[in-house]
Amino acid sequence: MILRSFIQLYVVFISLGFIPKALAAETTTNQFPLRPIKIIVPYGPGGGSDIIIRALQNKVAENLGQSLIIENKPGASTILGTDIVAKSSPDGYTALIVDIAFLVNPGLFPKLPYDSQRDFIPVIFLVSTPSIMLTSSKTPFKNVKDFIAQAKLSPGKLTYASAGYGTGGHMASEMLKVVTDIDLIHVPYKGAGPAMADALGGHVSSIFTTVGAAKSLVDSGQMIGLGITSEKRSDALPQVPTFSELGYREVNANIVWGIFLPAGVPKDTVQKINEAFNASLLSPEIKKSLTDMGFTPIGGSSQYWSSEVLKLTNTWTKVVKQGNIKLE
Repeated sequence: MILRSFIQLYVVFISLGFIPKALAAETTTNQFPLRPIKIIVPYGPGGGSDIIIRALQNKVAENLGQSLIIENKPGASTILGTDIVAKSSPDGYTALIVDIAFLVNPGLFPKLPYDSQRDFIPVIFLVSTPSIMLTSSKTPFKNVKDFIAQAKLSPGKLTYASAGYGTGGHMASEMLKVVTDIDLIHVPYKGAGPAMADALGGHVSSIFTTVGAAKSLVDSGQMIGLGITSEKRSDALPQVPTFSELGYREVNANIVWGIFLPAGVPKDTVQKINEAFNASLLSPEIKKSLTDMGFTPIGGSSQYWSSEVLKLTNTWTKVVKQGNIKLE
C-alpha cells in the first residue's frame, strides 16, 4: 500500500513538473545544450581572446547545435569577467575564455574573489602563440646580446612597454629579467595599442608581443625582432632567432588560451563542450584562419588542459616571486 501510494504521488509530481533534482540534472545533461551558450571574454573587443573566440564561434555553434553568445566583460586585469563565470550557475551555459592573466593573477594579486583551482573546470586548451621581443629600428639595438649588454652596463635605464600588469608582454619581459639578471623599468599602458605606438616610436626600449601583431612591423623594417620564445623559428618571421638558440632556453613565455566552466558542471556537459571545440579546431578552415593570425591550434582532453594550467600557474607564480613584481 505504501509503495503504491509513493508511486502515485511520484506520478503526480511528474505531471506537475516537480521532477527530483538528480533526475532533472541527468535529463538536462543528456539533452544539453537546450539554449544558447554564453562565452565571457574578460577583455574589451579586438584583443587576442576576443579574436580567437569569434574565429571559432560559428563552427563551435554548428558542432553543438546551439549558438554561442559572446560577451565582453573587461576590467580589473580580467578579474571582473572571470568572477562572473566563477559565480554563475554550473549548468554549462556560461563559459570563460582565458589567457595568461588567469595563470598569473593567483601569484600577482594577494586576494582574488575566486579560487582559480577550486572554482573552475578546465575544458580545453585552445591555442598558443610564442612571444616575440621587439625594439624600434630607431634604437641602437640590433640583437638580444646588444640589448642585454647595455642593460647590464646601465641598470634601470632601459625600459619595456606592456598592455598592463599581468599581461603577456609584462610577464615575458619579467621572465627575461629573471633569466638574464638584468634590470629593466616597466612602463604599463592601458592596452596594447598605445604600448606598441610608443615602442614603435622608440620612446621605450622594447616590447614583447605576438607574432601576428609583430609581422608587418618587422617586415617593413620599422621594428627589429630580437628573439622569439618558440622552440623553432616562426615560419611567419624566419629571420627572428629563438631565445633558445641564443642561449636563453628558459625564456619560454608562450601565451596560451583555453576554455573554463564554473565548478559543478556535470562531466557529460564538460565532455560535450570539449568535443565541440576539438572538432572545430580540427576543421581545415578554422586551422587555416587561426594559423594565418599567428596562433597554433592545440585541443585535447580537459585533463590535458588541467595539467597545463597547473604547470603554467606554478611557473608564473615563481616568476612573480623571483622578479619581486608588485602592483603599483
